[in-house]
Amino acid sequence: MSFALSPARPLRLPPVLAAVAVLAVLALPLAPGGDGESGAGPADAVSALVVLYAALRAVRERRRPLSATAAVVLGMPVVGLAVAAMGAASPGAGLTGLGRYLQVFVLVPAAVVLLVRDRADFRLLAWSFVGLAVWQGAVGVHQYVTGTGASYQGELIRAVGTFGPQDVMGMATVVSFGLVCALGLALGRAPVRQRVAAGACALGLLLPLAVSFSRGAWIATVLTCTVQLVLAGLRRALKVAAVAVAAGVVLVGGFGIGTAMLQERLSSIGQVTDAPDQSVVDRYTLWAAATGMWRQHPVTGVGLKNFPAYRDGHASLALSSGSDTEGAGAAFRKQPLLSPHDMYLLVLSEQGLLGLLALAGSWLALLACGLRGLWRVRRMQGGAGLDCALVGCGLLIWQLVDFAYADIGGPSTVLTAVVFGVVAWWALVGAAE
Repeated sequence: MSFALSPARPLRLPPVLAAVAVLAVLALPLAPGGDGESGAGPADAVSALVVLYAALRAVRERRRPLSATAAVVLGMPVVGLAVAAMGAASPGAGLTGLGRYLQVFVLVPAAVVLLVRDRADFRLLAWSFVGLAVWQGAVGVHQYVTGTGASYQGELIRAVGTFGPQDVMGMATVVSFGLVCALGLALGRAPVRQRVAAGACALGLLLPLAVSFSRGAWIATVLTCTVQLVLAGLRRALKVAAVAVAAGVVLVGGFGIGTAMLQERLSSIGQVTDAPDQSVVDRYTLWAAATGMWRQHPVTGVGLKNFPAYRDGHASLALSSGSDTEGAGAAFRKQPLLSPHDMYLLVLSEQGLLGLLALAGSWLALLACGLRGLWRVRRMQGGAGLDCALVGCGLLIWQLVDFAYADIGGPSTVLTAVVFGVVAWWALVGAAE
């Protein structure tokens, strides 16, 4: 008797691993004193390769890359961006700004949509966000405990992860994304072991988020998690809220996490109009400057990358020369204030109403489609896909809230591009499965 040996089947890795590679690169430490303004870094280079890989894969498989709805929703910002790029101070600045916006809101999101094949790939990407958040959070907590973080009120205790003080919001953003993903996975209908693991990760990420001292991330995370709990069902919301309160009591009372600085930072959220610190004064001044630019150029704005050039002509004398950054392996540096730290006002000032309506219209379309898909899976018996719906909608809600306090810029910006890809897949593809 003879036996025919069948040829070994080649190992085929899921295409979504290309998007996971972007997150893996973000786990690597940045060089101290790296350029936090342009935000160009290894992760951006990997994201460009991901876009190229997704395009080549679509051509090779000879299939329609995106549906008509997806093409329209993801392509809406292009018109406003093209007009604003023509109004830039120089062709180089216009192309740089155009490329950055296309990367974050069009190209990388479209590539992620093409690379995620099903809900299993979606969950793999969501768990990758959680893994990155756990790693960056662990580094951040170590910085806080050992006094090796970024400077905050004269002490090197601010948790910034591997991003350094040049991107002080980087770790807080990563941890927030991971927490939102973990909560969504915990509220789904996955096996109990996976839900317990996701819930444990969500609770564990509360500590690094707290010691990031990022008020904007706190606000966005609390609002997003509240919405996720409500969308998951009132009974489950009450159970998770009880666990969160218990964890907070243990952290603050048992381990003494509630330091005076943390309590002061928390209380300052409701006192910014009474006795604002210089960072709040700068933020209000930059917001007023952006609004002034828009009033002078209401339709198309002042042009991409032109906010710094017009800033001093519209800002009051209350604006400081920049923010002081040091610690976490970097020397002291005065970081200039080159944006209004509000994505909506940045777009309004540089791209005018045309650009804001195009970008915001794309985001609102994603939100509407995502929520519609969430209601659909909730009505289905068994609730299959509820975790994906909560993750997709949660990430978008967090980003839309955070954009009221932050804008794109810095090495962690490429993560925002991947987030919009995750959101777009659920809203435009996954919700219909």
